[in-house]
Amino acid sequence: MKIDVITVSTSRFRQHGSVAGPEEAKDLSGQEILTRVRSAGHLASYSLLPDGIQPLRGRVQELAAGQSDALVICGGTGLAPLDLSIEAVEPLYQKSIPGFGEIFRLRSLEEIGTRAMLTRASAGVVQGVPVFCLPGSPGAARLGTDLILLELEHILHHVRNG
Repeated sequence: MKIDVITVSTSRFRQHGSVAGPEEAKDLSGQEILTRVRSAGHLASYSLLPDGIQPLRGRVQELAAGQSDALVICGGTGLAPLDLSIEAVEPLYQKSIPGFGEIFRLRSLEEIGTRAMLTRASAGVVQGVPVFCLPGSPGAARLGTDLILLELEHILHHVRNG
């Protein structure tokens, strides 16, 4: 499978610009996701974008129309004014996968306590491609990626075969 990883961070983008990989932007969360995806035997690509609805929405549409089997977006799911990943991506969902966010928050509750309620982790299907939105911390990247990898094949079966 090919999984495209997008990190959304204005501060990293301003400092590093468009980079080929997370190591160039000191992106520990992006590196965590890529390491886990590749360790599971999948192909992966990486993009770094600034916060904002249009840059992310455009990239998601571009990748979903290409050869992606799944997209993992890291960052921009919180409550700060610039956290707009959910606003950018959820309107594109043809189908939502609410269980992903629910399980993510449940597992987060076990790890970090009630602060888990602050995340707006989300998932849905865009142009036949599962899209997952994760918080930007390395712990969230680890937890979310593990959940995704456990069920991605099953999700793809349903999306592709109905």
